[in-house]
Amino acid sequence: RHVHKMSEEGRNAVRLVRRDANERLKKLLKDHKISEDDERKGLDEVQKITDNHIKSIDDLQKKKDQELLGK
Repeated sequence: RHVHKMSEEGRNAVRLVRRDANERLKKLLKDHKISEDDERKGLDEVQKITDNHIKSIDDLQKKKDQELLGK
């Protein structure tokens, strides 16, 4: 259970970073400092990075679960 709780906290932290990054991109667009295309590319890149980090957390959780269940 502790592993699952820590994993969920990690996923939430990654999502908070994603939200902050997306808000910054939207503000840059609103302030006309980047184009809509650049905003879209940025949002896509942020999502890709988020997905990779969440997958890493999930993989680590599965590995730890197997270690704990294997003992």
